[in-house]
Amino acid sequence: MKKEELTVQAMYDLSHTIAGDIFTGLTYPWEALPKIHDFIAAIGPKLPKEEYTEVKPHVWIHKTAKVFESAYFAEYIIIGPETEVRHCAFLRGNIIVGAGCVVGNSCELKNVIIFDSVQTPHYNYVGDSILGYKSHMGAASLTSNVRSDKKLVMVHAEDGDIETGLKKFGAMLSDHVEVGCGSVLNPGVCIGRNTNIYPLSAVRGCVDPDSIYKAQGEIVKKR
Repeated sequence: MKKEELTVQAMYDLSHTIAGDIFTGLTYPWEALPKIHDFIAAIGPKLPKEEYTEVKPHVWIHKTAKVFESAYFAEYIIIGPETEVRHCAFLRGNIIVGAGCVVGNSCELKNVIIFDSVQTPHYNYVGDSILGYKSHMGAASLTSNVRSDKKLVMVHAEDGDIETGLKKFGAMLSDHVEVGCGSVLNPGVCIGRNTNIYPLSAVRGCVDPDSIYKAQGEIVKKR
């Protein structure tokens, strides 16, 4: 992916998230990651009280959402309509989950924007990441959000590296991305629209839209 393909406008349909305004004035989507907390603090109290319940301080859940008792919520969280939060989900804070989503059993979320109709259904860790409309994380697929050498994360575009200034940065999944079971998305991974990641993949760098990622160096365009 080239830098122009990594912009907010190229990667995401902002009509499918309550968080569309957070991207105003931003070039790249990961620039929103440090803004999630303050954005939730600002819009949470303004959510319609006939639609959302503040179940604890700074946690707003839509009245049509289904939340299992064993799910844990920290602070600064918004859960959208018709979303299901299953047994033992661990929501650590600074989280926006859209409409019609699934946060599955034993999944852990932290500092994320999850667009509408996204599924993280089984044993997923998603941290410091953005998951686009109708993207899906296969069972036990994970985002790795800190480099092993603890240096700042860079995005490796085809036409040059982009410095993010972020120590914690997981993955940017565009709309309609399918991540296979057991895959690891390394820090700073960006995946274009309509792309499939094979199971058990260790993904680095950027993956073009409309592609099938079979292995590092083996990426084919969809026919």
